[in-house]
Amino acid sequence: MSHRAAVLLMLLVTLLWSSAGAVSRHLDSARGFEVTFWRSAFNALALTVLLPLLRGAGYWRRALPRLRHSPSVLGSGLCWAVMYTAFMLALTMTGVANVLVTMALGPLLTALFARVFLHQRLAARTWVAIWVASAGIAWMFASEMSAGPSAWLGMGVALAVPVAAASNWTLLQARAGDGETDLLPAVWLGALLSALAMLPLAWPFAASGRDLLMLAGLGVFQLAVPCLIVVRLTRVLPAAEVALLGLMEVLLGVLWAWLLADEAPSPAALLGGVMVLAALIGNELLAAWRRPAASTSGEMSL
Repeated sequence: MSHRAAVLLMLLVTLLWSSAGAVSRHLDSARGFEVTFWRSAFNALALTVLLPLLRGAGYWRRALPRLRHSPSVLGSGLCWAVMYTAFMLALTMTGVANVLVTMALGPLLTALFARVFLHQRLAARTWVAIWVASAGIAWMFASEMSAGPSAWLGMGVALAVPVAAASNWTLLQARAGDGETDLLPAVWLGALLSALAMLPLAWPFAASGRDLLMLAGLGVFQLAVPCLIVVRLTRVLPAAEVALLGLMEVLLGVLWAWLLADEAPSPAALLGGVMVLAALIGNELLAAWRRPAASTSGEMSL
């Protein structure tokens, strides 16, 4: 897969991921723990069907015995579980924009983790893009953060997402090149752990049939499909670039919440969004410009 194709696929992933906030605002009666349970349960169910289609018949017979002997899969599964659970819980505590701008700390954390644990040397343009994007997020944050203890609690829960994501992207990057570790079951394991953790808290169920239909859509198309894609993309894109491109979820999520749920961002939030978009576009344009020279000299530009 070429770098350009990987970038386009990552943008598709962010488009799918960004739908959760707006969809969650249109649920009839499902709330909090129940929303998280059903989304994760449908995600696990979808992956139970999708993975054998991708890997062939008898996949689970081969994969399940290996899970307990693979610390990488178990660690990644735990990261996915935290990401799935904390994100939806945070959305029930505070506004979509508040959750998404907190998650935007991910690229900076990922770059630091990759530098410390993988000894990756990031290009100067990538560091500049991360800091410009972070400044844009800070600008959005200052404008969009709601007042009150519930908002602060929601932001605290949401903070678990970029920490878990940075850990996950770094772990996936570390194992992507060994050709031996199958990390796709970690996506399924994370969904299963999230659903099991939420089940006692979600009971008794209150979701309507319409709620279940929307949550099933989130489980399949907002989680299962894009998360499988992103595991594959970590073989092509550096961890920091995966996280940086993932910032598009912030912009798209705020946009969908504005258009579909009437959560209108302020002008300051829009300006912050422009800064993030400029950082992403600038980083990719500079990467495309430098890549021919790097390939000619035999160096890799990150």
